Amino acid sequence: MYEPCSGPDPIARRKQHPDGEQPGYRWVLLGGVWLIYFCFGLMITSLAPLITPIATELGIGHAKMGAILGAWPLVYIAASIPCGMLLDRLGARGALLIAALIMCASGVARGLAGDETALFAAVALFGIGGPLISIGAPTLIARRFEGASRGTAMGIYMTGPSLGAIAALSLTNGVLMPLTGQDWRLVMFLYAGFIAVSGLIWLAIASHPAARTGLARPEDGKTFSLAAFSEILALRAVRIVLAMSIGIFFINHGLNNWLPEILRSRGLSPAVAGYWATIPTVIGVAGSLVIPRLATPERRIKVMTLLFVAALLASLLLHAQPGPWLVSGLFLMGIARSSMMTVAILLLMETPGLPKARLGLAGGLFFSAAEIGGVLGPLTIGILSDLTHGFSVPLIGLTGVCLVLLVLIGVLARAGKALK
Repeated sequence: MYEPCSGPDPIARRKQHPDGEQPGYRWVLLGGVWLIYFCFGLMITSLAPLITPIATELGIGHAKMGAILGAWPLVYIAASIPCGMLLDRLGARGALLIAALIMCASGVARGLAGDETALFAAVALFGIGGPLISIGAPTLIARRFEGASRGTAMGIYMTGPSLGAIAALSLTNGVLMPLTGQDWRLVMFLYAGFIAVSGLIWLAIASHPAARTGLARPEDGKTFSLAAFSEILALRAVRIVLAMSIGIFFINHGLNNWLPEILRSRGLSPAVAGYWATIPTVIGVAGSLVIPRLATPERRIKVMTLLFVAALLASLLLHAQPGPWLVSGLFLMGIARSSMMTVAILLLMETPGLPKARLGLAGGLFFSAAEIGGVLGPLTIGILSDLTHGFSVPLIGLTGVCLVLLVLIGVLARAGKALK
């Protein structure tokens, strides 16, 4: 029976609305997170349309360029766990601001690079700030959103890197290179300036009084210890998701960096290849808004299986020449790339037995493992394309990775049934 009370229960309100008196402000925060994640996608993809002019000026082959493109995931692997720990202690406000400053510095350093070593170091610098974003964003969402709104929020913020990638792929050769007199260094400086402004916008949003509760470090009494790793890794489902993350990032990072060149090898001009390369990302934006919401706990395994099947078919269709089959492959790849990581994170964050106080560390473990694939993807494609003078063999490798992912999702499904 309903019992009236003399006034609102502030504790109940705090539990229901982490923003206190302004519950809607969590959506403003989501907008700020989206902007930082947009910059994340922009910077990740910024070199892909510029591989040819950079390689020509600095005298870099595909194998060495693949190593450069994989530099930041290599650093990311080592930085992810410390960044997860830092996030649990520092909170999202400062962590995301630091990340924006590091991204800006990486962009400036890329524009100043005079040889392949300097460019490698500039790209590697991004790997220090990257984990603070890709761990901080889902952790903030997990703490401030619940139920169906959590899937919606994750779908919304995951459009950020997709749109950032679209901006880099479509604007770099189509607008900015002609605008700067074909100077790729000036393009890097322009991107760095945009990221600096975005960092200031995030600081303004996160400094609002309504944001402080949700962005502060949770006072749950748990501190980091070596036992925290075993506490998380003891869960079999976590280990399987970490293994899947390697394959997911192998595909995502490999194609994020090499898709424009793959399309150029099909006879497209640099500008046209850049536009075609945006097709998966455009499709991915719509997918990011729809698929995570459909991936409810009871349907999550089925959704992930379908995403892996889509990636498998796409890897086969990307062998085609420009035409309907190639477009179909780009379409399917957009569906898969848009949501594989998001659904994997949802599987991780909602693993039975995973303490909420360990979400930051769990996110660090996820991205630390995932970026092994982030390194191997662009590096493997670069090496194989140099050795075989084309991209057919690298695409066959992507097909093999998709088959492994389908095996892993089957193992995870059986593990889930065993827990019921």
